[in-house]
Amino acid sequence: MPFYHKLGKIPHKRHIQFRKENGDLYYEQLFGTVGFDGMSTNSYHEQRPTQVKEIRKQYSVAPKIAKANNIQSYKLKGFDIAPQDDFLESRKIVLTNSDCHIALAAPRKSTTDYFYKNTDSDEVIFIHKGTGKLRTIYGNLDFKYGDYLVIPRGIIYKIDFDSEDNRLFIVESHRPVYTPKRYRNWFGQLLEHSPFCERDIRRPEELETYNETGEFVIKVKKKDEIFEMVYASHPFDVIGYDGFNYPYALSIHDFEPITGRIHQPPPVHQTFETDAFVICSFVPRLYDYHPQSIPAPYNHSNIDSDEVLYYVDGDFMSRNDVSPGNISLHPAGIPHGPHPGAAERSIGKTETQELAVMVDTFKPLMVTEEAMNITDDKYYQSWLE
Repeated sequence: MPFYHKLGKIPHKRHIQFRKENGDLYYEQLFGTVGFDGMSTNSYHEQRPTQVKEIRKQYSVAPKIAKANNIQSYKLKGFDIAPQDDFLESRKIVLTNSDCHIALAAPRKSTTDYFYKNTDSDEVIFIHKGTGKLRTIYGNLDFKYGDYLVIPRGIIYKIDFDSEDNRLFIVESHRPVYTPKRYRNWFGQLLEHSPFCERDIRRPEELETYNETGEFVIKVKKKDEIFEMVYASHPFDVIGYDGFNYPYALSIHDFEPITGRIHQPPPVHQTFETDAFVICSFVPRLYDYHPQSIPAPYNHSNIDSDEVLYYVDGDFMSRNDVSPGNISLHPAGIPHGPHPGAAERSIGKTETQELAVMVDTFKPLMVTEEAMNITDDKYYQSWLE
């Protein structure tokens, strides 16, 4: 995040002696991205964070590709992904390219017997169903319906669910995830025209600190493989930290829509960005108020990007026959637009209650076998009169 946060106990200077009451040193760790040029955090540990006892397993979780070069529009029935107990096993990658994975998950159980660390990717987890607590090395965040959980790569975490009815939409980004440049000044502060501000961003407030030794399993993801590693000390042994690199939460319900007299283009809905894709939020809002406006979007050609829409709730005005949990894929190279009758239906309406998450990637997405298991294969013909 582009603003400073500190939690727990830290010394008054970086890289100096910081001792426990018995005189022993705390162990400092610089946790940074983009070499030494990106956002970073300095944390202080009860135990050395480097104590690997054993590497037990190594296995692939790479997606299996069904269509590597795709030009067909698809609708995926996301709620057809079957629930599974385990958090990691429940994650099913449906679309992928060299910059990101887009996944669905329906985990029933909390992570109890292992910790997880994704070294490949920043993770953006959208909570469609469920409540609970994200527990991380840098503190905890409560979550609920409509929350984005942004977890920078390398952060060790667990996730606790309050019930077994959970639905997640997940984007794993091989590039760092930031707030949009168009909404920040040169100091990193979100500007007055931004659809959200720092007050809306929830930072970790509860720091769990354990000074324990033993055997602690961390499942580490690297290059689409899981390494099951055993550490000699509890990963949550941080007594304090400060910096800019930490997990945070933002509710889609706190995103304030930008509206106009005529239809506004998708960038006004932008919520997060990387140099390889953007994430946008479509939220309840007033429609366009020009006397001759057509609230439904105009037809447009995806020449440079693939468009993915995850439908969360409400009646999405430009589509026929979509339900919560559906995903539409409109690939680069062909035009798309409102379904037959949608533009006509939108005229004269004053507002929409739609809720959706959009991911626009600048490289083509490959369709996985998991996606083909839940697809409406005739969706590409749904624009025929």
